[in-house]
Amino acid sequence: MLTLFVGALAFQASLSASQAEMHDKAEGTPNRAGSMIMGQQMVGPGLMMPSMDPERGRKLFASKGCVVCHAVNGVGGEDASPLDAATMPRPMNPFEFSARMWRGAEAMIYLQREELGEQIEFTGDELADIIAFVHDSEEQAKFSEADVPARMKDLMQHMEEGEAHEDEEGGHDADKPRE
Repeated sequence: MLTLFVGALAFQASLSASQAEMHDKAEGTPNRAGSMIMGQQMVGPGLMMPSMDPERGRKLFASKGCVVCHAVNGVGGEDASPLDAATMPRPMNPFEFSARMWRGAEAMIYLQREELGEQIEFTGDELADIIAFVHDSEEQAKFSEADVPARMKDLMQHMEEGEAHEDEEGGHDADKPRE
């Protein structure tokens, strides 16, 4: 619990620093749609929504390792729920998606360290792009095995082989952490 609290404080500090940096970079005149030069959109006094690029999100979903546990279009792992756009609530609320991740953070961090060897780190913009991808059925239609880096494919293959081995030895309880 302390680790999550410290992690949250570090995240908040880095978020504040990156928001200040974005503010400095984005100062200027908004266009007619209210978008700033850097693709950011003002949503209130002192608040900016990052641009959300589903194409970048597709690439990040694979390269960051989300694909090891989550599947899209049947491509990816089965240790966590699939993230097909067709199953996502509409309209999309990126803050609700982040809140769902936060509620499952302890288990996700454990599994990331177990499967990937480390916790996945995201910038705010990277998370925004991944959220955009998870909610974009057109971009998801482009997602295939070819998008998955070799390292992630190797991890997924290793996980499948490990599950087959555990099943041969009498199975495993998915609710218990693996040792």
